Amino acid sequence: MALWEKEEFTISTDQNHLDLQVIHRFLSEDSYWAKGISFDAVKKAVENSSLIFGVYQGNPTEKTAMQVGSARIITDFVRIGWIMDVFILPEFRGRGLSKWLMEIITEHPKLKEVRKLMLSTKDAHGLYTQYGFAEIENPELYLQKRNK
Repeated sequence: MALWEKEEFTISTDQNHLDLQVIHRFLSEDSYWAKGISFDAVKKAVENSSLIFGVYQGNPTEKTAMQVGSARIITDFVRIGWIMDVFILPEFRGRGLSKWLMEIITEHPKLKEVRKLMLSTKDAHGLYTQYGFAEIENPELYLQKRNK
């Protein structure tokens, strides 16, 4: 598991440190993309993610740390990776944490060589373009299937 520290904040890929209550609360109540998601669905999504990054105030190896953000990745580590559920709690925004999180994700050794990283966003294009993301070329080539 990897750990990065910057001022009073830490990013970790250790799932044992995640506060699923914080993740669930944000996704189910504050996000536009997962509003109403159940706790069990969040737990299953986290357990089945290839990598998940927790952002903490303090060091998560200490009991006093508090989770303030997260991002998870689904990938084969070769051809494609999907970045999902990226968030920083509102009271911690404006401190550069989302930029730091994206730097860590895009420079992570396991993700750096993935041919194509993708994500979707309604309102954070300005953030993601700073890290090389652009609108999909030839969107007519992509299809989706919604089950629920």
